[in-house]
Amino acid sequence: MATPHREEREFPLPILQGIVPIKRSSLPTEVLAGLTFACLAIPEVMGYTKIAGTPVVTGLYTILIPMALFALFGSSRHLVVGADSATAAITASALAGMAVSGSSEYLALASLLALMAAVLLIAARLIGLGFLADFLSRTVLVGFLTGVGIQVATGEVPGMLGIEASGHGTLAKLQGLIQHYDQTSWPTIAVSLSVLVVVIGCKSLSPKIPGPLIAILGIIFCSWTFQFSAAGVTVLGAVSGGLPALSIPDVDWNWALFKQLTPTALSIFVVILAQSAATSRAYAARYEDKFSENTDLVGLGLANLGAAFTGTFVVNGSPTKTEMVASAGGRNQIAQLTTVAIVLVVILFLTGPLAFLPNAALSAVVFLIGVKLIDLKGLAAIYRQARSEFWIAVATAGVVVLIGVEQGIIFAMVLSLIDHTRRGYHPKNAIIAQSPDGGWHISPVTTSNQFKPGLVIYRFSHSLYYANTQRLSDEVASIVNRADPKLRWFCIEASAIDDMDFTAGYSLRNIHGLLQSKNIRLVFLLVEPDVRKELDRYGVTDLVGPDAYFDTGSDLIKAFQHQSKSPA
Repeated sequence: MATPHREEREFPLPILQGIVPIKRSSLPTEVLAGLTFACLAIPEVMGYTKIAGTPVVTGLYTILIPMALFALFGSSRHLVVGADSATAAITASALAGMAVSGSSEYLALASLLALMAAVLLIAARLIGLGFLADFLSRTVLVGFLTGVGIQVATGEVPGMLGIEASGHGTLAKLQGLIQHYDQTSWPTIAVSLSVLVVVIGCKSLSPKIPGPLIAILGIIFCSWTFQFSAAGVTVLGAVSGGLPALSIPDVDWNWALFKQLTPTALSIFVVILAQSAATSRAYAARYEDKFSENTDLVGLGLANLGAAFTGTFVVNGSPTKTEMVASAGGRNQIAQLTTVAIVLVVILFLTGPLAFLPNAALSAVVFLIGVKLIDLKGLAAIYRQARSEFWIAVATAGVVVLIGVEQGIIFAMVLSLIDHTRRGYHPKNAIIAQSPDGGWHISPVTTSNQFKPGLVIYRFSHSLYYANTQRLSDEVASIVNRADPKLRWFCIEASAIDDMDFTAGYSLRNIHGLLQSKNIRLVFLLVEPDVRKELDRYGVTDLVGPDAYFDTGSDLIKAFQHQSKSPA
């Protein structure tokens, strides 16, 4: 293992995992990434307040305390936690009939949902649900991020054209775009194209040039100077400032209210768990980093506690914001902490200039981010190397685009589980045969190779459970029936078997009975200690005897040859 660079330092406590070790030479890049991200995220999170139905300033509050808490207590070096369209939409849908949108009562209920989600996330950590992230394969992650990219990019097209977005979902927005194309604003298109040209041009010159930052600052200055709003270009408008008040949600604390909000809180919890885990895993794979699902659960829970106690709505791990930071060169949570510091300054002193930011400029930048999330190279690689998994990735992307992000993630989890079950159901088992030089080699199960006359070594290459025990029984019967010469020993090489269920034990007892009826002895090679305990518990050892287990191939061969020389 390579020794750490001398500019890096380790931190002994189980916090700051997304920050340390710190490489001093990369600090300027991280700070610049945080500055760039702030310019992009500030208008975006204020836009999410329209979805959630909360005051505009609450969008800034989702960055201030929640993002800082996750940066300090989460493990992912890349995941950005903040306002998210999926959880904002779930919040608005649940609270629509409970209070007037934008009212103090409505905001208190939104904060209560954040508190309930936080409790569920921390409880999930205590009972160890972080493992759920392991059910997302690399294939479905490529499809997931591609679907998110298509959804994000498509959703920004109306804003780039100056058309009022209508409907929810990709298809609804496209339909609204077609129906209202006559509302296209040429000044708005000019703003969008200007931003696209600046961002793409800067990137073509050098990836280190902060194109989005230059574009956003430039367009704010031009909007202020030339009064874009007078030409029909919509801008953000006035944004109120001031720090949030620390308090618990001001609601009527009763069982009926919690009962009413619990299904929504559970839905939000599932979306946060799945989307955050998927995003963390995707970026950890991209940059060859490690992360802990359980530690991230704590970080996400604390972030939502911060949201609840500062009067804002649910926060979530965001693939869009994560890509914003990654695109700007951010490689750890220092970039996010820089953004927090900038937002603090903006809330206190600089909300005024944001009023001049054209909505189309934001749409153009987010459009480019969405396009970058579309991983065509990854899909092409999967297509060349694993055609069946390519269709899984495409299906995942399709569900994200056509139905929604949260449904796409759940669909991805189901597909991953099905793919895992399929592989376990149809393992690539083999016969171990002897090479001419005395070595060992693998042969297909369909061959009639015997290691020694009368001895077959059959390798089962997966855990034994209810879905593949029939395959085990069928292959054993087939090998025995076509054996020539007649078998005396049947050995199961079990090095790949790391678990067995009750059905597997039942099947092995039946296999022993079949072999015994043909005067064939059942033995085992390379059985793991835990699997041996399961064989003992399921009664298999009582049938085959404790001397039927061999730790090495040479011990097996010696025992077989000794038995062959013994008188019948």
